[in-house]
Amino acid sequence: MLPWLSSPQPIFPSTDLALDSPNGLLAAGGELSPHWLIHAYRKGIFPWYSDDEPILWWSPNPRMVLQPEQFKRRRSLVKRLRHGGFIVTLDQQFENIVKACAAPRLGEPGTWINQDMRDAYQRLHELGIAHSIEVHLEGQLVGGLYGLAMGPVFFGESMFSRVPDASKVALAHLAHAMQHHEGKLIDCQMHTPHLASLGATTVARKTFINYLEKWLPNKAFNLTNMINEAPTVPGSPWLGAIASTNHPEW
Repeated sequence: MLPWLSSPQPIFPSTDLALDSPNGLLAAGGELSPHWLIHAYRKGIFPWYSDDEPILWWSPNPRMVLQPEQFKRRRSLVKRLRHGGFIVTLDQQFENIVKACAAPRLGEPGTWINQDMRDAYQRLHELGIAHSIEVHLEGQLVGGLYGLAMGPVFFGESMFSRVPDASKVALAHLAHAMQHHEGKLIDCQMHTPHLASLGATTVARKTFINYLEKWLPNKAFNLTNMINEAPTVPGSPWLGAIASTNHPEW
């Protein structure tokens, strides 16, 4: 039986108890408050559910990750980066990025980024934990991505493109900034051929959680459950380099 999380505190089962089918389903219930979400990500767990379901928590095995130095800048993408006319910004249109990512994809009936999820990540953004990378072309928002930054780890949530390669441009800037400013890992959650084509690989869940324990020690967090005290996470020095246009190697 799937564990139901009813405690007022964010207490999750061991990820070793996650189901094999569907892959990674761990528990249901709980909240989407900042404290719950930060506890979850720190333990290798994330929420993913539809409007007609309770909050569902997942920790798949294997886990798809991208090491920043392994990002594949193919010739066509390098050309886009150099001459495509894209402007990349950080945290300028977080709400619009999430809204664009939430739009149903071609051939899909709905989205898992429902209003409760959008509100939850907006709160994390206001706390300086969730971030967006925006890609602009001729003054229009044409692509981007969003996720959580904790120390040397970026937990990716979703991306979108309205013109070819726009989301790849956002990911290229993220990977470059992390590679050159002490970033270690981009969590991609689930395997997709698209991410694999960009250099992402799968690792065992245990390996992924070992990475988190190594790079995100508990002492680096302030996860108090006091209502009037916001949670804090370790800083990410690579964030400031994302929007830089000084990449002569491109």
